[in-house]
Amino acid sequence: MPLRRQVLAAAAVLATPPVGAQPMKIRLGTATPGGGFPVYGAAFIDGVRRLDPALEIEAINTKGSTENVPMLEAGTLDIALIQGEVAHEALAGIGRPPADLAVVTAMYPTAGMFVVRADSPYRTIADLLGKPVAWGARGSGLVILGRYAMDGLGYDAAKDFQPIYLERAGDGPAMVLDGRAAALWGGGAGWPGFVTVARSEPGARFIAPDAEGIRRILARHGFLKEVTQPAGSFPGQTAPIASVGSWSFVMARPGLDGAVAYRLARALGELAQAGNPPVQLVDTTPANTVKVAPTGRLHPGVVRYLKETGLL
Repeated sequence: MPLRRQVLAAAAVLATPPVGAQPMKIRLGTATPGGGFPVYGAAFIDGVRRLDPALEIEAINTKGSTENVPMLEAGTLDIALIQGEVAHEALAGIGRPPADLAVVTAMYPTAGMFVVRADSPYRTIADLLGKPVAWGARGSGLVILGRYAMDGLGYDAAKDFQPIYLERAGDGPAMVLDGRAAALWGGGAGWPGFVTVARSEPGARFIAPDAEGIRRILARHGFLKEVTQPAGSFPGQTAPIASVGSWSFVMARPGLDGAVAYRLARALGELAQAGNPPVQLVDTTPANTVKVAPTGRLHPGVVRYLKETGLL
């Protein structure tokens, strides 16, 4: 198909609402302002609206993944953003009864790492031992990822560092820049905390486990995966960074209408097909969802869409 016809066809798809779509309103739980989840949530809502304007999504700031799970279970949220380690613990029933939640879509992979000022003396994780480290907001799944990663290295995130837990994720970068924290833990392409530090003077340095550290972490916590953050994910980051992490998910409350899940899956799938999705949604594709979603946890409405498109 000539390029002009491809562009026109994509525009037609974006301009055509689903046949017979009924107006619906659902609630999406994100996290505290200043973190990656609210940014992703805004892009998610914008992307779905392009394809299904009758499906209204209200973003609700929460304390993060660890609050989103019980809010989904209580039905006070319809869908929510859940970081990979929190999803793993909730579905497996680690420290709690197993959660009856379903996956709507994979979001993106998160490579956990630290950011420090470029003029700081810190170059390895061992250099940060005993130093003040901002692990993130208490309800954030990134805090749990940090705990698992440090445990795999033989460290205790709460004891071998001076832990700082934030009321708002957006407070972390300023603490690194003014010296109250030696480092900020986080992850995810374009993560706001990392971007803020990287854009400041004197810039940023990123610290992640080395190859032996990654091997040790994965040997101890097999549900984690090696994840590489591509070069250019943050200002001044000229080389890829290998670390550990997992995929985050959009998950649904028990009993979410299959028609709603189908419409969400359809909108996201057609957005990916049309090309040029919001940058935060580049990895939010049906193919990635099939590849990384926990076995048997896809919402039936999503399964219906995936079967119609030949992905299942």
